[in-house]
Amino acid sequence: MHPILWSIGPLRIPTFGFLVACGVFFGFVLFERESKRLGLPPQKAGDIAFWAVLCGVLSSRLIFVFFHLHDYRSIMDVFKIWEGGLVLYGGLLPGVGLAILLIRRWRLPLRKVLDASVLGLCFGFGMGRLGCFSAGCCYGRMTDLPWGVVFSDPNSLAPQGIRLHPTQLYESLFFWLSFAFFMRFRPKGDGISFWSLTLSYSLFRFFNEFLRGDPRSYFLGLSHNQWVMMGLFIFSLSMLIYLRNAKNN
Repeated sequence: MHPILWSIGPLRIPTFGFLVACGVFFGFVLFERESKRLGLPPQKAGDIAFWAVLCGVLSSRLIFVFFHLHDYRSIMDVFKIWEGGLVLYGGLLPGVGLAILLIRRWRLPLRKVLDASVLGLCFGFGMGRLGCFSAGCCYGRMTDLPWGVVFSDPNSLAPQGIRLHPTQLYESLFFWLSFAFFMRFRPKGDGISFWSLTLSYSLFRFFNEFLRGDPRSYFLGLSHNQWVMMGLFIFSLSMLIYLRNAKNN
């Protein structure tokens, strides 16, 4: 919608990169604040956040490039993360996986660390999807609905001149509503808030995929993202059942 935030001569500041950077920074701040509230050592929590975010950004970019190899004519284009092109779950799953390994290594309470990340994840991904909207990536299918959006900027990655579902805004709204919910009902450190977030997101993302219009691969009528979301839903539901049973016992 507005790919370039600021431009002077050859210097251009992409809106996507700016918003993602803001999401990472404030998400980090929220994670440290929640870690302190839940009694976690701030230095270790900061280290976990740094390495998890770095792993998440790199893996989400690599997965996006893998599914869009035809769009990259130069190896240097692969490294232009600030221009758009990240797979959200491609960053979430490896990032969380690395975080869990570090948590185990440093013998920190896993459930508390996961719950401490909830507000930061909601804020960071909410900002990130606004960045996607600005760049025009992750765009939706054609629609006649009154809230459909038309991209007209020639630098946009979305098709221009046609009304599309604002799937990026749908997802951003999901995360902002989740952020508001968890600000009202703060995570308690038992892991339930984290797995509730992943469960609700996997369900939302599965159905939002039906509205996506950008190129994607399909298997048995479902996109690769939907298969991943099905796996995440089952795993999250299993974790919630386990935590509930452990709490009752």
